[in-house]
Amino acid sequence: MIVLKNLELASGERVDIEIDGDTIALIGNSKLSGIDCSGLLALPGFVDLHTHLREPGFEESETVLSGARSAAAGGYTTIFAMANSYPVADSAEAVEWLARHSSSLPIEIRPIGAVTKGLAGDELAELRAMANSAAEVRVFSDDGMCVSDEQLMRQALTLTREFGGLIAQHSQHPEQTVGSQMNAGALAIELGLVGWPAAAEEQIIKRDIELALELDAQLHVCHLTTAGAVDIVRWAKAKGARVTAEVTPHHLMLDEELVRSYDPVFKVNPPLRRAEDARVLSEALVDGTIDIVATDHAPHSQEKKECEWQNAAFGMVGLENAASVAQEVLIESGASDWNRFVEVMSSKPAEIGKLNADLSLAVGSLANLALVDPSERRTITPQTHSKSRNNPFRGRELPGKVVHTIYRGTFSKRDGEVQFG
Repeated sequence: MIVLKNLELASGERVDIEIDGDTIALIGNSKLSGIDCSGLLALPGFVDLHTHLREPGFEESETVLSGARSAAAGGYTTIFAMANSYPVADSAEAVEWLARHSSSLPIEIRPIGAVTKGLAGDELAELRAMANSAAEVRVFSDDGMCVSDEQLMRQALTLTREFGGLIAQHSQHPEQTVGSQMNAGALAIELGLVGWPAAAEEQIIKRDIELALELDAQLHVCHLTTAGAVDIVRWAKAKGARVTAEVTPHHLMLDEELVRSYDPVFKVNPPLRRAEDARVLSEALVDGTIDIVATDHAPHSQEKKECEWQNAAFGMVGLENAASVAQEVLIESGASDWNRFVEVMSSKPAEIGKLNADLSLAVGSLANLALVDPSERRTITPQTHSKSRNNPFRGRELPGKVVHTIYRGTFSKRDGEVQFG
């Protein structure tokens, strides 16, 4: 039995929480002694719909274990692992390997299956086999690559509709982004870097939404970055499309001006956009046009990231600071409240990812919790529990600190220290 005393809930209510085994047994006034959690906010464990774990194939950047430690440090109790490992997770065997390999860890790791074989964009992967496998895959994505062929995308949406899955699309028109290095515009011209037009994202989103509307299929838009894309998603929802969208912490808080430094830590796919885009993304997260925060945690080795801009890999780590960025955007700004925070970090990504378990803070639900000190402000360092250091928030002061993470009644992080690995 774990007893957590003097917690505050997102509603503002102050309670004790008793955990018996893997289940919440009481929320109220406990007669038992326990761990004093005064000053801490009890939130449902965070869920990330967009994590890159790199293993198998790229263990120099991340492993399942190091990624799980990074997630636990950030308050996550469930993460969804993208398919761009080597070999690609495009078969029942591959997704079952990840499910088995992570089963002993104090975090739920859900495999995302590839949409196309080898992420090549030529032929559908074994979607139904992955769905029927022991891993029970329901989310499919070629993230890192776009399913640009319209007929293939139509086939994928049709098939996943049949068994209740969804396609998470990396919206990037390949012909418009050849050699692209940063956001297209005056700054790209000034810096002599190939621009990445907003239209390359927006055209694919619009095409896919039209397909989803026609087919009554479920579509999830990965890492939305432009004001125009927000308008398209808002239009789609008004039309009744079964579309959801995510935004990353870095696209909420950072913008293209950082590229002036030529520091490759700020090189990411899709690129950092204008400050105006970041403002619109934040507003869309508040009003519900954008459904969730997803990290797009993309660790890279020092060799791949700490080099000249042109040769550096795209990507940033994100699991350990995402909650702080969400707090800054939603809470510290005064734009929203902790109930909305719970939606974008926990309940809505769980719903989109089709998790079966009840992750709410309620008696009888699984004891998956993130206990946060919302009053603490900290300066971010590049050192993380990830194997990689490509942290774009280094040196910035952000609010909030995850003190404890509890997964199914077990501390995966306690008093600021990860408890496994």
